[in-house]
Amino acid sequence: MNKTYILGIETSCDETSVSIIENGDTEIATIISTQITTHANYGGVVPEIASRMHIENITIVIEECLKQANMTMDDIEAIAVTQGPGLIGSLLIGVTAATTLAYIYNKPLVPVHHIAGHIYANNLVSKMQFPLIALVVSGGHTELIYMKENYSFKKIGGTLDDAVGECYDKVARVINVPYPGGPLVDKLAHIGSDTYNLPLPLDDNTYNFSFSGIKSAVINLAHNEEQRGNTIRKEDLCCSFQNRVVEILTKKTMKALKEYNVNNLIIAGGVSANSGIRDKFTTICAHDGINLTIPNIKYCTDNAAMIGAAGYYAYKLGIRSGYDLKAKATMNLY
Repeated sequence: MNKTYILGIETSCDETSVSIIENGDTEIATIISTQITTHANYGGVVPEIASRMHIENITIVIEECLKQANMTMDDIEAIAVTQGPGLIGSLLIGVTAATTLAYIYNKPLVPVHHIAGHIYANNLVSKMQFPLIALVVSGGHTELIYMKENYSFKKIGGTLDDAVGECYDKVARVINVPYPGGPLVDKLAHIGSDTYNLPLPLDDNTYNFSFSGIKSAVINLAHNEEQRGNTIRKEDLCCSFQNRVVEILTKKTMKALKEYNVNNLIIAGGVSANSGIRDKFTTICAHDGINLTIPNIKYCTDNAAMIGAAGYYAYKLGIRSGYDLKAKATMNLY
């Protein structure tokens, strides 16, 4: 089999990342320059600071990736880049860098949707088997996607308001858990007990999700306890919150697998690093005989390896862009 090397570039938020991927499933080299310690000072990502730091880091990260792989641009067949969605200032840096490289070295330019990248991170773990259901859980997305074949995306359900990762971060702020709050809520949940009465969010027969209700329930509970002079047991509240979230995610996902007669499930997105979600799905899928794939932790958060993996299949399908490629803060995968 001929080897096709894709250079992937990801700058949708606060990670400057470049990767070289072989044939859509093998990581040759990946460099990630994270800004998390900088943004932690502000309690969240500051878009203007993120874009400036991308400018400072992008050429360094590209050079370091090629050096780590012991390769040159002559070895690269195509350049894949996150076009959107994301922070527009951050996206512009990656798109500009990719377009410039494609022009200088006369390489095909492949635009990649950020969520397609998260989905194809699973291909770096094991070859994706079709048809499949993908549960995408991240700071900006909570969606169920049916894939009949490679690069075929059909949305069958999604959040009507807050994404699950966004909800985790808001709950963290309510109980004064520092940024980044989601991973810390997960850790606290594992040492707490399910003692708080929280609602199961949007428990209906659709494939849609809604997390604004449980977010409001946590805010109200915390406020009421404060008014009564009671101290919130953070570990217990995190446990109760996470249990409800995991229950509704697993309930609707397993329903989709059954009704679509699909035996393959992948979980994608930054929140797929959540240990409560990983443990519950692993147990249920093993019991029901479902083939489950979850990315390695290093592929869950934003990284260019997933863009290179998705970019390979987009490239093979003839998806190309001209040098006028524009970054998009919002972008439809479907």
